[in-house]
Amino acid sequence: MVSKNHCPVFHDIALLKEVAMLVKNWMSKNAITIEGDASMQTATMLMKMHSIRMLPVVEHGDLVGVITDRDLKKASASDATSLEIHELLFLLTQVRVREIMTKTPITVTPDWTIEETAELLWKHKISGVPVIGGKEAIAGVITQTDVVRVLISLTGIEKGGMQFSFKVEDKPGSIKEIADVIRNFGGQIVSILSSYDKMPEGFRMVYMRMRNIDRSRLEDLLDKLKKTADLQYLIDHQENRREYF
Repeated sequence: MVSKNHCPVFHDIALLKEVAMLVKNWMSKNAITIEGDASMQTATMLMKMHSIRMLPVVEHGDLVGVITDRDLKKASASDATSLEIHELLFLLTQVRVREIMTKTPITVTPDWTIEETAELLWKHKISGVPVIGGKEAIAGVITQTDVVRVLISLTGIEKGGMQFSFKVEDKPGSIKEIADVIRNFGGQIVSILSSYDKMPEGFRMVYMRMRNIDRSRLEDLLDKLKKTADLQYLIDHQENRREYF
């Protein structure tokens, strides 16, 4: 068993829970909502004020639909060519949200994973979804921006350092061999990501981000890594160095 003090990515259970890949850990809990009898104008103002592209529509605290910036633009554009500006502005105050909202919105629950949610947003080409906590009560909202925030957190790019990419054999211990080399050079591993996508049978790509590397020993480290695995590239954010092998 790997000791928590020697885990290459997470150093304790508390940190693991903090970055758990569940919607409840990353959603916006104070969701901006709107009622069905509100006007298009109110919906437009709310989206602009809060820099959002979707509003859950609620009645008596329950979710009854969603309205997006796309819905508002579509509803406005349908009459824009035939109306004078004052007539269009009047239209925005008269049309109710419930008349143009999506009445059967796509939703997720707090225990959905971020991967499931990202796939859902991509599949349906939507910017976000309401999170339902119980019955039809809204627990929050999760958006494309939140998903990107998870990606930034998982990769550790905010911590700077370097990223290495390797093509490795899919066998036990292949990642550990690389990690041991990095630690022997004093490096601290920030994140490890792996993918089989577009890889031949028996191989996978591994992406490691690390920091605290002594740059005076970097060339020696590169030589050692090349002997250990198929090194694809090095990106050093501090030195703005990008090298492909």
